[in-house]
Amino acid sequence: MSNRRTFVQQSAAAASALAFPLVGGAQPRAVKVGILHPVTGALAYSGQQCREGALMAIEDINKTGIRALGGARLDVMLGDAQSTPQAGAAEIEKMNEAGCSAVVGAFASAICLATTQAAAKHNLPHVVDVGVADQIVERGLKNTFRFGPGYRTCAQSAVANLHVLNAAAGKPAKTVMIIHEESLFGTGTANLLARELPGYGYEVKEVVKHANPTRDFNNIVLRMKSVNPDIVIPANYYNEYALLVRTMQQQKVLPKAIYSVLGGAASSYKFVKEFPEAANGIIDCNHWFNPKDKRSFDLKKRVEAKGLFYSYEVFMTYTAVRLLADAIERAKSADRAAIMDALASSTFADHFMPYGPTKFVNGQNQGAQPLMTQVIKGDIRVIVPRDFREAEPIFPLRA
Repeated sequence: MSNRRTFVQQSAAAASALAFPLVGGAQPRAVKVGILHPVTGALAYSGQQCREGALMAIEDINKTGIRALGGARLDVMLGDAQSTPQAGAAEIEKMNEAGCSAVVGAFASAICLATTQAAAKHNLPHVVDVGVADQIVERGLKNTFRFGPGYRTCAQSAVANLHVLNAAAGKPAKTVMIIHEESLFGTGTANLLARELPGYGYEVKEVVKHANPTRDFNNIVLRMKSVNPDIVIPANYYNEYALLVRTMQQQKVLPKAIYSVLGGAASSYKFVKEFPEAANGIIDCNHWFNPKDKRSFDLKKRVEAKGLFYSYEVFMTYTAVRLLADAIERAKSADRAAIMDALASSTFADHFMPYGPTKFVNGQNQGAQPLMTQVIKGDIRVIVPRDFREAEPIFPLRA
């Protein structure tokens, strides 16, 4: 009898324990997502900015959770690529082991090349937030989705727009010098520019490569003095970009234009605030938000309230995480294959980038485009294309 009573009591207790969460509203299982950036090493500033953008997006998404999964939250696993491709690939292995449903990252092209490849082995969906090298999406990897434009699109847009600006000014600029960092991003961008520019009638006087990090640009700027190009085109990461332009200022090298393509500091509020004179008038063809969309500035206010600068890393990664959440919502699943299918057929348009609805072809968002900005009166203003224009371009900067 006592055995039976104990059994009934235990059964009742078990039943009520099972019923209890349903009464109180069952907590849906969280969806584990990897957020991977170089938060230490040479690229730490950019990596930390990317991470901040990702965490802000997750905070926003988790206010409602994934509705199709009963309000499931995104559960974040943070990874540090330590500014090297090898460390990035090792972090992907950890994220796979931990059961992540997808990964967003990993800022630098060389790191993204390694992390997307590592993730592909495990059919782990990988949304690329920045990484502009086109090789990332040209290897037929079914798991890889880049929301922003690649460097070919950026270089072609930059050269075509330079030609329009130069023609409108009576063609004062004829010669160009390109200065680039040595990794996949800088080298690839410089090669594309050196190939495109002569077709528009520009003479590329010199292409100069530098290491990451570089702490002294005096010799490169002395060389620039002797070459005396009309236009200087830098393609490098933040620290080197800022130092190069400041060295030019110190040595009084004044080209007709500093015209950046994916310049690491050119369209950065941090650079404009810290070095206003060096930044003045610089034109950049880069990732930029839609200045006509109020949400762009709402996020800017939130970022600045944290004492941070609103840089492209922040809003690119913020939007990449939103794109992933939209795919999980439509997949109605934390399953990797279902999320990949949802990304492949994405028409995500609830964002403030100047892209229109998302459409992936071989992992590249077809509508992604850079904007042209110029530093004017201590602010960064969009000058091209006309649909997004906030100010008339000043070209050439120096007659």
